Order: sequence, then structure tokens, then C-alpha cells
Amino acid sequence: MFEHELSVRQVSVLTGVPPSTIEKTMREDSNPTIRTLHKISKGLKIPITDLFSVDD
Repeated sequence: MFEHELSVRQVSVLTGVPPSTIEKTMREDSNPTIRTLHKISKGLKIPITDLFSVDD
């Protein structure tokens, strides 16, 4: 999302996921479902693993 300078609304349109869910998913304290992550990855045409980040 940030790499392509997309807004929450644009990601919502591309993925079919409501903007509120996109916003919740972006927060570190949320636990999105695999189905939601799958929709986001497919809509953005990225591997689902790109949605995960690990802080060392």
C-alpha cells in the first residue's frame, strides 16, 4: 500500500475489503483472518507473505 502510494479507499476498491477492515488490519494489535489477508494479497497482486512483517 505504501510502496504504491495507495489510499485505504483505493485498497478497498481493489480488494473488495471494507475500508474499516483495511484500517484495522494495518494496526499491529489486530488479527485479520486468513480470508481477509488472501483478499488483500489477491487484490494487490502480491504474495500473501508480503503482508507479514517481523520486527527483530
